[in-house]
Amino acid sequence: MKTEEIIEQIEDLIKNSRSLPLMGGKVVIDQNQLLELLGELSATLPSELKQAKKIVAERSEILEEAHKEADKKIRQAEERRKNMINESEVMRNAKASADQVLADAKLKSKEVRRAANDYVDEIMKRADEMLTANVNELRKTRQSIKASQRQGSN
Repeated sequence: MKTEEIIEQIEDLIKNSRSLPLMGGKVVIDQNQLLELLGELSATLPSELKQAKKIVAERSEILEEAHKEADKKIRQAEERRKNMINESEVMRNAKASADQVLADAKLKSKEVRRAANDYVDEIMKRADEMLTANVNELRKTRQSIKASQRQGSN
């Protein structure tokens, strides 16, 4: 079961629990059922952490591939520039053209790197937001349980 589904079940459990009269919104919750749901929630978090680690690893692979591609384009541009310069008849034109190719390759390299970083950053941001929301929800649920336990002992 997914974390979101478990959190929804916990919310449903709380919403559908019996209200205590004159207690201002306090409810009686089935402790076993809530503990079971929290156990399931705890079991799903490691898989989401693994997913976040996988995203980080994929980011590294994407960046490495982008760097390799950029370096390859720069090497190709440098090689092309050298070959053009060595041809004496078109030496001046070749140099200008090669410089433009090199500048274009460097620009493209920056664009590829920036796009790869933006893509990975967005994935990591979503993973971070998802994990943060799950942790915040878990904390709220724990606080609610503690509060209801305190109310129950009074």
